[in-house]
Amino acid sequence: MTNISSLPRELAPGVFWLGDCLEQPFKGKIYHAYNAAFLVIGSKSSLLVETGHPKDFPLIEKQMSEVLSNTKAPLRHLFLTHQETPHSGGLGRMLRRFPELTIHGDISDYHLAFPEYADILRPMEVGDSIDLGDRLFVAAEPVVRDMRTSLWGFDAGEKVLFPGDGFAYSHYHWDGHCGQIAEEAESLDLKDVSAVFAERALYWTMFVDMNIYVERMYTLLDELGVKVIAPTHGLPVLDLETTVPLAMEGLLSGRDLIFSDRATMSSNHKEAVV
Repeated sequence: MTNISSLPRELAPGVFWLGDCLEQPFKGKIYHAYNAAFLVIGSKSSLLVETGHPKDFPLIEKQMSEVLSNTKAPLRHLFLTHQETPHSGGLGRMLRRFPELTIHGDISDYHLAFPEYADILRPMEVGDSIDLGDRLFVAAEPVVRDMRTSLWGFDAGEKVLFPGDGFAYSHYHWDGHCGQIAEEAESLDLKDVSAVFAERALYWTMFVDMNIYVERMYTLLDELGVKVIAPTHGLPVLDLETTVPLAMEGLLSGRDLIFSDRATMSSNHKEAVV
């Protein structure tokens, strides 16, 4: 059984997956999900995407140290997709642990929480980039937003997309999915597990035409030439042709799954009352 001991895991040359699982109860089962972080190693400097959940910081710090010990590119940059706790909750610890960091993304309100670090905040908009030496890290369009300030990242060197809450889904701990990429998790029902996040983290998707967002997602993947998808809350995707259509099907069917389930519950309740 593959588990968290397999992390850090190199997804592409110089791109490492870090983190730990978080348990989530749903429909009488316990699902696992990631609040992942990713380390991008350049020839001159390295960049961390997300801080991970605060509970995971000791482990993520250990994983980072393991990777950085084998490179001469020091950690100099931190990119945050948005201000939610699983993505940026470790910011204070990161700043104390790595005082030479610069913080990147839509940093609209970080200065309110960390006024003493206001001078190292670097606002980014779509298309802005960070030079890591032999590769650029680029701010990408956030097709699926969790917050107004959401911003995605893209490693132009190895064509890796970091979509934050895009491609968000849980996985089955009992089937050994922890630490696996999506294509290795053969028993994973993407339609079902995507519905978990649709209801709990991206509830707005229940009330809009998601075909518009799915079409734009495909366009963005094509425009950037994405080869790897590294979501904060899902298993990384290395075979886009196989997995992306399944993830998009889950995104499109999330509303039907949630509301049909509620209709069944309501009907059962009425029958019980009668």
